[in-house]
Amino acid sequence: MSKLTIKPLADRVLVEPLAAETKTASGIYIPDSAKEKPQQGKVVAVGNGTKDEPMTVKIGDTVLYGKFAGTELKLDGNDYLIMRESDIFAIL
Repeated sequence: MSKLTIKPLADRVLVEPLAAETKTASGIYIPDSAKEKPQQGKVVAVGNGTKDEPMTVKIGDTVLYGKFAGTELKLDGNDYLIMRESDIFAIL
């Protein structure tokens, strides 16, 4: 991966969404029209946090976030989401 030139500010996090599931646990393939947005991603960049709260997530963490969390961003041909750390539900 190329060097990212984006640095999130304050408590924001840059997340690369993981690929959507193409097959269910029972082996049924999901058509493109029925796929949902992925809710898991890998943290690519983090801000410095606020003066009251340091950042909990770090680069390389796999996180679970809300279905409509963040703002979509296309950078160097890749899709990313930029969101506040509070939009992240859990570190997996």
